Amino acid sequence: MEWFEALALLVGSIIFLMALGMPVALAFLAANIIGAYIFMGGERGVGQLLSNGLGALTKYALVPIPLFLLMGEIFFHTGLGGRMFTAIDKLLGRLPGRLSYVTVLGGTAFSTLSGSSMGSTALLGSLMVPEMGRRGYKPHMSIGPILGTGGLAIIIPPSALAVLLATLAQIDVAALLLAGG
Repeated sequence: MEWFEALALLVGSIIFLMALGMPVALAFLAANIIGAYIFMGGERGVGQLLSNGLGALTKYALVPIPLFLLMGEIFFHTGLGGRMFTAIDKLLGRLPGRLSYVTVLGGTAFSTLSGSSMGSTALLGSLMVPEMGRRGYKPHMSIGPILGTGGLAIIIPPSALAVLLATLAQIDVAALLLAGG
């Protein structure tokens, strides 16, 4: 089987399963199992897929990633994120365009605590977009600082990306996080 036929089979199976109403994650999992069965030698291929998947999930080095996400959820649900933004807002005083600065500074502070770019962007979007709308910001002006800070959050240590890259490169995760990223 040529590579383009294999690609068409896998992409087609994903699209077909999602069209049937299957959740995206399960459609991708099913396509991976089908691909492992066809291209890796039947049951041996599926066994290898399961073995590799289980080995990847049980790596101790990847533990900080869900903990970063948990930290972001705790900040959001306890209201600490809102309080942090209120404190930064009061520190900036009567500065023109202050909410954009609050978004960037608060997002930077939050990303140093959560380590997650997605979590930081989600928190900023849920807290700052409605507030900016109430204060007269246009929607495209309120999204700009949020997306910019989301891109910045991924490079501020500690970051989930640093943990993932350290795991892939077989570098000590603790040393990388202590070194700053």
